[in-house]
Amino acid sequence: MLQTWRVTIPELTGGEERRAYLYLPDSYDREPDRRYPVLYMFDGHNVFYDSDATYGKSWGLGEYLDAVEAPLIVVAVECNHHPDNGRLSEYSPFTFYEPDLGQVEGRGQITMEWFTRVLKPEMDRNLRTLPGRRHTFIAGSSMGGLMALYALLEYNQVFSRAAALSPSLWVAPERVARMVRGCDVAAGTVLYMDYGSREMENHQLMAGQFSRVTAQLLDRGVFLTCRIVPDGEHCEASWERQVPFFIETLLYDL
Repeated sequence: MLQTWRVTIPELTGGEERRAYLYLPDSYDREPDRRYPVLYMFDGHNVFYDSDATYGKSWGLGEYLDAVEAPLIVVAVECNHHPDNGRLSEYSPFTFYEPDLGQVEGRGQITMEWFTRVLKPEMDRNLRTLPGRRHTFIAGSSMGGLMALYALLEYNQVFSRAAALSPSLWVAPERVARMVRGCDVAAGTVLYMDYGSREMENHQLMAGQFSRVTAQLLDRGVFLTCRIVPDGEHCEASWERQVPFFIETLLYDL
């Protein structure tokens, strides 16, 4: 079952509304005493409906979860579409500069404060969630993948598992490295992270950066499922094909 409503994030865009999406498994109504893990997601408009997706293609996540009867609630929030790097700013933990973009102010911390202090408490009040860290996950792709990695490491007291698909590790690579090296993650922290073989060439030295971050995560004791996706590209159609892999990782042994 999918529901859509409107939310505001005053600290980021004032009273401007954006869409939020809620997926409830079929068993939610049939089993009124059952509680569920929750997956929070970035770029919510691209997750469920082709009609809402930026490029007309979604991940089709709802259909997959229905097909496998996954015991999972999903809460996905639309990004900022402002042309002045709105999405990049909200989905970057760090201020960075790129010649084609100019300077982008990193407001990822503000975004995560809203997710953890406003959105999650509201979901826990109104839904039959399993609210503890063990059953709270986060996922995204591209800049949303970078944010999922950031959330797992810097908000590890909230999220125990994350999926970072094609994370934008090219953003402030030294800051990313310091974040990973300096993180203090609890035992049992789980991360699914992938990158498409065809998209490696989109950013210079991306393969080396991906390898370094992978090694650093392993050094920090993260339980890492890492993939280079054969012929994988930087698009929703490619990420849709990775859904079975990251959902299995998030729900493994729960």
